[in-house]
Amino acid sequence: MLIKFEEIYKDIDTLPEEAQLLLLDFIQLLKKRYPQAESEHHSQEKSLYEKFDEIGLIGCCSVEENLSTIHKEVLSNTLDKKYDHR
Repeated sequence: MLIKFEEIYKDIDTLPEEAQLLLLDFIQLLKKRYPQAESEHHSQEKSLYEKFDEIGLIGCCSVEENLSTIHKEVLSNTLDKKYDHR
């Protein structure tokens, strides 16, 4: 069976607001009854990296490539420079 979501959307859009709210309640009930369908949907979602890359947060700053391994040294040097007067 081929579901035509555009037609469904148009049909829902023509319903009165009260009927649309009832439909939302029914959808919530179905989601509770069939939780695995929702978890399958989540597995198809983009990874956090993909989401960040998509909105431009990946590569938005410049740091040392190996910062994950030398972060303590970098922090120590930065704090020494910042609080050198003590």
